[in-house]
Amino acid sequence: MIKILTCEYLGNSRLLLEFSDVVKGIFDVKAYLDTHNGPLLKPLADEDYVRRVFIEAGGLTWPNGLSLSPARLHEPALLEAVA
Repeated sequence: MIKILTCEYLGNSRLLLEFSDVVKGIFDVKAYLDTHNGPLLKPLADEDYVRRVFIEAGGLTWPNGLSLSPARLHEPALLEAVA
């Protein structure tokens, strides 16, 4: 089972993620919101709220209870590769 080990806020609603299989990539929250919606996602439009992210059970989580699956975030369509 893939897990997120570290999450670093890079600015402009972008998060640098490191996964348990040593893959690293950038998750762009703004781009994600362009194709996903719902009441729990609405607070992510505020960059200050995006910064409140934490890792729980290997996934990205925010104080409102929103949790994004590490397996889903690991998909190339959502993750920008880093060198």
